[in-house]
This record gives sequence, C-alpha cells and structure tokens, in this order.
Amino acid sequence: MMNAVLVGCGAMSKAWLDAARQIDGLAIVGLVDLDAERAKARAREYGLDGAVVGTNLEAVLEQTKPQAVFDVVVPAARRDVAFAAFDHNCHLLTEKPLGDTPENARAIVEAARRAGRVHAVVQNRRYVANVRRIRRFLDSGAIGKPTSIHADFFVAPHFGGFREEMAHVLLLDMAIHTFDAARYMVGGEPAGVYCQEWEPANSWYRQGSSASAVFDLGGGKIFTYAGSWCADGFRTSWEGSWRIVAERGSLTWDGSDALKAEAVVPGRDGIFDKTQAIEVPALDPADRVGGHLGIIRDFIHAIETGSEPETRGADNIKSLAMVFGAIESAETGRRVAIAEEAS
Repeated sequence: MMNAVLVGCGAMSKAWLDAARQIDGLAIVGLVDLDAERAKARAREYGLDGAVVGTNLEAVLEQTKPQAVFDVVVPAARRDVAFAAFDHNCHLLTEKPLGDTPENARAIVEAARRAGRVHAVVQNRRYVANVRRIRRFLDSGAIGKPTSIHADFFVAPHFGGFREEMAHVLLLDMAIHTFDAARYMVGGEPAGVYCQEWEPANSWYRQGSSASAVFDLGGGKIFTYAGSWCADGFRTSWEGSWRIVAERGSLTWDGSDALKAEAVVPGRDGIFDKTQAIEVPALDPADRVGGHLGIIRDFIHAIETGSEPETRGADNIKSLAMVFGAIESAETGRRVAIAEEAS
C-alpha cells in the first residue's frame, strides 16, 4: 500500500485524482490547499472521507506520515513543498514545471539527491503513444540519424485569469511540453538557444504569446520551435505539428494520428533522390503511455523497485533549462549557452 498526500486542490488536481483512483494500492490520505473549503470539496467529490484535510502541509504530513507527496501547487510554491516533502522523508511527484526559476529547480533536485528520495515531474507528453513510436522508429536507424527537428504549435485559447497577465506566457506555461518531447524523441542534449518573443496586434495576452526559437541539441541536431497562443485558424494539435529530417529520409506527425515516414531509395527523379513510404511500427507493449496515470504508475514502480522514473527531476531539469534559456535569449537578444544549466 502506498499512501500519498496531494497538495494543491485546484483544477489540475482532478487529473491527478482521476488517475489515482485507478491505481490499486494507492491511497490519498491527505489533501492540502490554502483554501480549506476547496480541499474539502475535492475530498467530497472523490469520496475521500477518511483523508485528512488542511491548509498546512507540514501539519498534514505529521499527522498522516505518507510515503509520497503529490505536488499540484503553483510553481512559485514548489520549492517550499519539495523541501517539506523531503524533510518528512517523502518521495515527490510534481506537476510541471519542476521549478519557477533555474535556482529553485537546481535546489529541488539537489535536495532530492541529499534526501535519497524519488523525485519526478509530470511531463506527460512523453506518455503519448506516437511520441513513443517516433523514438523507437528513430532509434531503429530506418532513416538514419535525425539532423533537423521542427515543431509548430499554433493554438488560440482564451484562458482568462493569470495566464493572460503573466510574462513569457507561451515559453513558461506551455513550451516545455514540446521541448521535452523533442529532446526525448531524438535523444538530444541541449547546448544553446536563440529565441525571439513578440506580442502581435491580435493578441489578448500581456506578454510573450508568440515565440520562435532555434536550439542546438548536440550531435549535429538542430531543433526549431515556432509557436503562438493567439493564432486563430488552422489550429495545430496540443502536441504540435512535427517534421523530423534524418540522414536518409524524413518523418512527419500532425500531433494526432497522422504519422508518416519516407526513406531515400536508389535512383533519382530528375534532381531529386527517390523516396518511398515506410511504416512506423505500432506501439510496443513495453512502451509506457497513459498521461498522468502512466506517470504515477511509473513513479510508484520506481519507489517499489529502487529504480529511477523516466521523468526524474535530475533529467527533466534539462528540458526546463531549455525554457529558461529561451527566455533569457528573448530578453537579451543574444544566443544563450544552456549546457552548463542543464547539467
């Protein structure tokens, strides 16, 4: 039996609790939120009648003594939650992003290392079936090593609330999903970035709704990202739209179900090398999928077996470094080296 306390009972907590109720042997023994009534409402909604409800995480941890903490708080509160969890000998699974600043992210990862606790991040785009299929396909060498990775993200949601007032809204709130997926699919190690942000006339955000970035992912791999939170019309998938160019062919993915690849074959049609369509194999049974559910299961498995979860903080900080590197580049107008930040 694994007992966990969930802290942060806002809208995102529903995804966590929906997943948690599907896992045998996992019990939510405490709910914490600055708004006690909101925490009580979540307890009633999910039938958690025996859970301890409170506004103080330390007090609830003392009372419940769980093995794990599920962190669904706003990023600015993440460091305090992490330190409290580790001080109470708890493992920690946290919503993205890992931290609200590079310094806090590094401090959390180091605290987890010192405490000897499992620490992972809900970076759930890795748990999308086609992301797994792409990684396996590229690893097979069917089209050679990837050289150029391109992702477009054009969505125009009217969130209301804090997002429309925050700085660097696209890069800080959403882009890490695309950045982490790119890094995972091609086995990239971020080394540098040049990025520009702008606020188009059609935007309803305060700052940073549109951005374009070029990343060096090491080993001759370049990743370009173009995105907007205010591009009405021809909306992309929430997963983005992708083209990956490799040494002997290319792969395209619309972010939904259309996943295609072509490989170079002998001969030419005029000035162009001939290509032919090749199949991207189906999902492997060993591939971990399922969004929040898959990640929570992976986290629990790591605790039970003494292994490391795939989205462990010590690795995920490299994707977060891409975000902060892009923000610094946009603010300074220069290329930013991020290899040291990601180490």
